[in-house]
Amino acid sequence: MVQTYVTPSQLFRITRIVGELFQENSRYREKLDPEEMIQYLAKVFGEFTPAEMEQIEEDDFKKRMNSILVVESVAGCLNDLTPEEMRIFDEAVEGR
Repeated sequence: MVQTYVTPSQLFRITRIVGELFQENSRYREKLDPEEMIQYLAKVFGEFTPAEMEQIEEDDFKKRMNSILVVESVAGCLNDLTPEEMRIFDEAVEGR
């Protein structure tokens, strides 16, 4: 079974970086719940051992979390399109 536990210091690190990323990106503030994302990222990074987590450089860790937040924030983007916008999108994808 895969470990999904983070230490309090790891959770603090995740929480701090999520706060920074939300401050830097208005799309995250519009589309995502920071608490849900903290819990989700804690689960994702909980699969690393504490030693592995400590070895991830701050910039790299922030980039990894940002990549995950980007995917999460645009995941439901198509649901926000009007029928006309959806038609245009479908035509573009089909190459018409």
